[in-house]
Amino acid sequence: MTALREHVETVPLIDHHVHGCWLNPVKRSRFENALNEANTEPLADFDTAFDTQLGFAIRAHCAPAIGLEPHTDPDSYWAARSAIPAADLARRLLASADVSDWLVDTGFAAGVADLGEFTELDAGRVHEVVRLETVAEEAARATGDYAAAFDEVLWRRTRTAVATKSVLAYRGGFTGDLSEPSVAEVRQAAARWREAGGTRLTDRVLLRFGLHRALRLGKPLQFHVGFGDRDCDLNAANPLHLLEFLRISGQTPVMLLHCYPYEREAGYLAQAFNNVYLDGGLSINYLGARSTAFIGRLLEMAPFRKILYSSDGYGPAELHYLGARLWRNGIARVLQTFVDAGEWRESDAIRVVDLIAHQNAGRVYELQP
Repeated sequence: MTALREHVETVPLIDHHVHGCWLNPVKRSRFENALNEANTEPLADFDTAFDTQLGFAIRAHCAPAIGLEPHTDPDSYWAARSAIPAADLARRLLASADVSDWLVDTGFAAGVADLGEFTELDAGRVHEVVRLETVAEEAARATGDYAAAFDEVLWRRTRTAVATKSVLAYRGGFTGDLSEPSVAEVRQAAARWREAGGTRLTDRVLLRFGLHRALRLGKPLQFHVGFGDRDCDLNAANPLHLLEFLRISGQTPVMLLHCYPYEREAGYLAQAFNNVYLDGGLSINYLGARSTAFIGRLLEMAPFRKILYSSDGYGPAELHYLGARLWRNGIARVLQTFVDAGEWRESDAIRVVDLIAHQNAGRVYELQP
């Protein structure tokens, strides 16, 4: 094994965008549905999530982590997994990821570990990422001026949080006006939304308002980009539509998450703007054996000090572990080809691994070593 590959195997990671994992047992049907990001309905009777790149990757890489041979058949994997208490399985898999810090988006937390429960898994330090749309929903339930209520909730929720996050991609996408709305526009939009019940924010005015409040906060602002479930208009989730917003975003770090199939567009934006960063979380898991090529594309255009690691694991603890395993495999293969071709020195490859694995996230989110 080369020095580069040895280093990749042991380098600690900062998972800068992740969700909670399951701590209770689930049925196989729910497990398999959780391995399909795009379909919001139960899988068809003829289908199985094990016959996907992600399903094959779980059998290849997660099976050894629970005491099975690689590529064990789905029934054997499910039987062995089910025999392990859910919390014990989570501890085992999360510890195996070798992550020092988990930055947890708490905006979508149904049925998964909350921040306290995640911390009790003792798999690394845990930090909160506050979802802006959740802040808006809490402000809508408050009395009085919406803007003042939003500011109060945002300040209170982010005092100890490390970042904010928006799911604008799911609420109309990036196309259209993203300038800061006027006071009157916000007041009128809030009145309409509150009268309609104040749930699931889709009002463009209030979405824009939240983004600009987050920019003023100065903490990193994360955006879901590209691939997601079918509620997301993939065309409108192209980060190039954020161009005008980025031009007025100042110095607040803007983090483009997931990016597939727009990783090259995201790489261009990371080169064009000092405050734009990207990762390949979520996408790496779902690409499985093809994730190495994707990781290579992330390294094409984006400056290496602008690329971060994340898993975007949610639900099955396999996703939290597999993100790390596939990233380690992929980054080692890509960079080793550069070294073997004489294009890079091995010492430079090792340095870039450290940047992406933890140094960039530590700097941007101001995490203590």
